Amino acid sequence: MGYNLKCYVQKKMDGKGYRMPDDALVVLKDVKKYYRVKSSHIGGGTRVLKALDGINMTIKQGETLGLVGESGCGKSTLGRLILGLEEPTGGAIFFDKTPIHACTRRDIRKLRRSMQLIFQDPYSSLNPRQRVASIIEEPLIIHRIGNRRERRFLVEKLMAEVGLHPEDGSRYPHEFSGGQRQRIGIARALALKPKFVVADEPVSALDVSIQAQIINLLIELQENFGLTYLFIAHDLNIVQHISDRIAVMYLGRIVEIVEKKDFSTPPQHPYTEALLAASPVLDSSLRRITTILEGDIPSPVTPPSGCAFHTRCPYKEEICTRESPRLRDVGKGHKIACHFR
Repeated sequence: MGYNLKCYVQKKMDGKGYRMPDDALVVLKDVKKYYRVKSSHIGGGTRVLKALDGINMTIKQGETLGLVGESGCGKSTLGRLILGLEEPTGGAIFFDKTPIHACTRRDIRKLRRSMQLIFQDPYSSLNPRQRVASIIEEPLIIHRIGNRRERRFLVEKLMAEVGLHPEDGSRYPHEFSGGQRQRIGIARALALKPKFVVADEPVSALDVSIQAQIINLLIELQENFGLTYLFIAHDLNIVQHISDRIAVMYLGRIVEIVEKKDFSTPPQHPYTEALLAASPVLDSSLRRITTILEGDIPSPVTPPSGCAFHTRCPYKEEICTRESPRLRDVGKGHKIACHFR
């Protein structure tokens, strides 16, 4: 990948190298993910789709980092790269100081116990032919944890942790509601006692009345198990409720990282302003200034030059069309990729 891994971890932050923060569980350094896609034109061959284009981000031990952005911006791809489900095209990814980007499949398998995924759709992510107890027990069998009696005890304990009853273990997924199925998926994700969980839109497929229950369950489990979350979502109200920090992604790039308490206060990236303006507000006294975006989201196959957001930004200047702004710290850990903020 072009990195001397030993030096990469050990060099001091002196402008020439990078030192992994002591409180970091996940670190991404200039991560890229490109795909080859067929051209829509006859005889056009293939083109490069830039799903992720230079991601620099840190997830701290024990925190929840919310990741927001429009559909297709690369949020789920980022989660899959961190979990080692896909390989990056470039850059470095570290989990608990282990270079995931340089790991073999055998190494990734060992790390799998420490990293898990909660899927978006509780209907398609569970095997309809397996009983619930077998679904939750499967990771324990794969990783050869305990004997049959010990695994049965662990499964019942996990079911209790997520609000299910022991007798539910003999039932099939189709016998449960959407919220209950997501609880099953959460129990399965926690079976191996992971340190890190990617929650990829875990409540978007659920009724609004059930979403709050699942979110509160995730918060409770984080406290009980000492978990670190990457929480991917579209709903800014949910993200603000569960997150400690929030990262905003646009067209494969991180444009802002901010503490939750400062998310709704300036300065903000223009794209963040637009997301907040489009988010419903129940209290009319807190109504935000409307920011209307021009045009459509550019294609990641032919991204704009300079700042990726300049084609829709109401504040754009000439420099935005030719220079890509770097993600810089503007104080108190607040990072923005904008020439004028």
